Amino acid sequence: MVRRRADSGKSPDDTNTKTAHPIIEKPTRDRPYLIVLAGTSMGAMKLLERETTIVGRAEKADLRIIDDGISREHSRVLREGDKLVLEDLGSTNGTYCNGVRITRQVLAEGDKIMIGTSTILKFTFHDQIDEIFQQQLTESALRDPLTRIYNKKFFTDRVQGEFTYAERHRLPLSLLFLDIDRFKSINDTHGHPVGDFVLQELSALMLKSLRTEDVLARYGGEEFAIICRGLDLPPAELLAERICRAIENHRFESGGKVIPVTVSIGVARSPDARFRNASDLVAAADENMYLAKRSGRNRICAQPPSADDETTEIIERKN
Repeated sequence: MVRRRADSGKSPDDTNTKTAHPIIEKPTRDRPYLIVLAGTSMGAMKLLERETTIVGRAEKADLRIIDDGISREHSRVLREGDKLVLEDLGSTNGTYCNGVRITRQVLAEGDKIMIGTSTILKFTFHDQIDEIFQQQLTESALRDPLTRIYNKKFFTDRVQGEFTYAERHRLPLSLLFLDIDRFKSINDTHGHPVGDFVLQELSALMLKSLRTEDVLARYGGEEFAIICRGLDLPPAELLAERICRAIENHRFESGGKVIPVTVSIGVARSPDARFRNASDLVAAADENMYLAKRSGRNRICAQPPSADDETTEIIERKN
C-alpha cells in the first residue's frame, strides 16, 4: 500500500526559497601591485595606490630596493586614467618589461619587470583574499616557521646584495654571528619544547635591540646572523655587547623553571682587503663566533681592525 504524504500547505517554491544559499559575489581584483619575485627585496609587495610610485635604491623611494645595479630613482609607475604606465627615469642599466628595454610602457596583468642586476618585479592585480594569500606565501618562503624572523635563504640572498653595495660605495657593513651557549644541554635537561621557547624568546629580545634597517635571520639550529648596513666595527661591537647583556639579564622562564641563557657572538666588517666576496665576510663572522665559544663562551670576538693587525679582540662578559 502506498501512503500519501500529508500536504504541508507549502509550495515547492516556498521550500526552495528557504534552503537556497545566498549569492556571494566574486571579489573584484582591482588593487594593482608590484611584487618583488627575485633580488635582495624578494617578497616585498607595493600597492600602487598613489598617482606616482618611485622604484629605486634611494631612501625616499616608494619601493626601495638595495641592488647595486639600480639607480637611486630608477623607474616609476604613473596612473593615467584607468591605465598604469611604467617609465624609466634615465637609469644607468635600463628598465626591462618582458625582456624588452623600455622607456615607457602601459602595464598589463602578469608583466615581468627587470631592473638592476638581479631584481625582477611582477605587475598584478589582487583582491583582499589574494593579498592575504600572497602575504602568507611570502612569509612561508622567507621566514623561519618557529621564530618568525628571516630564514637562511633570505639571509644568503640579502647579504650578497648588501656586500656588493657596500664595496662599491665604500660604506661599512657589519655582520654578527651569534650562537646560544650549551643549547644542547638546554634541550636535554628541559626538553625540546623549552628549547623552542628559548629560541622564540631570544629572537623577540634581539629584535628590540636592532634598527629598522638591520636584518635578523635564523641561520640554523641555535645560530643567528645579523646584517648591519652602514655600521662600522666599533658600533657593531657595542651592539653585540648590548645583545649579550640583554640576553644574559633576561629571565627565560617556562613551566615554572628559569633557564639560564647566554650567547657567544662573532663580529666581522666590510670593506676589508681580506674579504673578496660576501662568503668571506660570512666565514669571518662565523669563525669569530666559534673563537668566542672556544675562549669561554658568553663573550664577543671581533675581527682585527686591519689586515696588518693580527690581534683579534675578545670581549669577556663579567658576571
